[in-house]
Amino acid sequence: MSRQEDPADDGTGDGDEPVDAVEELRRRRAAAEIGGGEDRIEAQHAKGKMTARERIEFLVDEGTFTEIDTFVEHRSTNFGMADKEFPGDAVVTGYGDVDGRTVFLFAHDFTVLGGSVGEVVADKICKVMDQAMEAGAPVIGLNDSGGARIQEGVDSLVGFAKIFERNTKASGLIPQISAIMGPCAGGATYSPALTDFTFMVNDTSHMFITGPDVIETVTGEQVSKEELGGASSHASKSGVAHFAANSEEQAMDDIRRLLSYLPANNMEDPPRVSPWDDPDRSLDDVTDIVPSAPRKPYDMTKVIDRVVDEDSFFEVHEGWARNVVVGFGRLDGRSVGVVANQPRVSAGTLDIDAAEKAARFVRFCDSFNIPICTLVDVPGFMPGTDQEHNGIIRRGAKLIYAYAEATVPLLSVVVRKAYGGAYIVMSSKFLGSDVNYAWPGSEMAVLGPRGAVNILYRNEIAEADDPEAKRQALMDDFREEFAHPYGPAKRGYLDDVIEPSDTRRRLIKDLEMLSTKRTETPPKDHGNIPL
Repeated sequence: MSRQEDPADDGTGDGDEPVDAVEELRRRRAAAEIGGGEDRIEAQHAKGKMTARERIEFLVDEGTFTEIDTFVEHRSTNFGMADKEFPGDAVVTGYGDVDGRTVFLFAHDFTVLGGSVGEVVADKICKVMDQAMEAGAPVIGLNDSGGARIQEGVDSLVGFAKIFERNTKASGLIPQISAIMGPCAGGATYSPALTDFTFMVNDTSHMFITGPDVIETVTGEQVSKEELGGASSHASKSGVAHFAANSEEQAMDDIRRLLSYLPANNMEDPPRVSPWDDPDRSLDDVTDIVPSAPRKPYDMTKVIDRVVDEDSFFEVHEGWARNVVVGFGRLDGRSVGVVANQPRVSAGTLDIDAAEKAARFVRFCDSFNIPICTLVDVPGFMPGTDQEHNGIIRRGAKLIYAYAEATVPLLSVVVRKAYGGAYIVMSSKFLGSDVNYAWPGSEMAVLGPRGAVNILYRNEIAEADDPEAKRQALMDDFREEFAHPYGPAKRGYLDDVIEPSDTRRRLIKDLEMLSTKRTETPPKDHGNIPL
């Protein structure tokens, strides 16, 4: 009897029962979904952390996640790795929807070899980043990794280099968002640093180039992981983290909110939502927030909240360089970036950190077609040897460069004062600002009245019977003659002097007018920003 005629031969070649292909697929998929095993999943939960898949499911719209490379496995045979099988290796990749819009994601799986990055992990991340760029959709990285996989040697380092290259290529093409959900050390930190926004979670996430043990060995300095590279440190001291959340859930809710202001890529306009706030709403109470005395502090975020659509302001980098405020808001449903001096902190002066914070934000908005509204109340640059020796000239120039290079609609309002070089830097007319306004009581000059009369009338003040009274009289004269908005308005440096109550209404009309703005720039590879 031939093979085809043998009733016991089912095609498997050994007479056994045939393998159900669908059941085998399900078995393998279940193995991939369990990652490093139930024990490791429980250990992850015991630390107050989600697993990679739980994070993805929480972040994306229900039922929309499609996984890519589910069954890819490492190829290493070193240090006992040949006996270890982990479908999908130590990262979960794919795409899904956030509020109905496509995003691509990768999430390190800490239950598999500590989420370490080897050759296959890097290739999976690079593949999903390439797909994000081709599709023109944001990419989100949920980081929870022990770093480079030691067992794979230089291959793991090469993997990081491939990821860094993708980060650089994607920059300015699609939004890149990083969330640090656990450890992120050594070379692994540079991928989040190359992305647009970094989220961290208090108590559970840490970032540092060298850990506490290495620092103690090399320098003798003792420092905890939290103090060295925790969320609060990076959100307030280094500026590495744009957001510090109290839980993973809050971090991912904030990511969803951030995405609502951003276009999918650099060829799209940011999404416009259905307006819920009256575009003609008068800001009758805004003058109660801003004191007329030029040196008296107040909270600029309260002004921002009144100008933008109600409850729409989403501050970025809230804890770092707090003398300047940056964030996203909406004007009649349109997404805008907001940059403003904060008189409540260091009088709103521009220092090294504030200049870099604002410059980076301006450049992000310009990359993704988001108009920028600048509210100005600045007495100047921060004086001091520390600022000079640490490069306030070079680093302050970044903000000049960012505004001058920007091609998106630029609107600015001088709320109370703008003195000296800081007046120029904060989106002044001849840095390319499209619309420039000032409130009636605002002051613009090379120096504030006190500084000006101290220089111009030094001898007269010193010789006066009452020097302070003389100084005050001269300051009053200076204000009346020079420190008001009508001089700049006469020269065309301001488009109008407006009532504070009209600010919102005027900005919304101007934003509508500028919605079709187009700018031609000379062809070049790129400029040479003073990094």
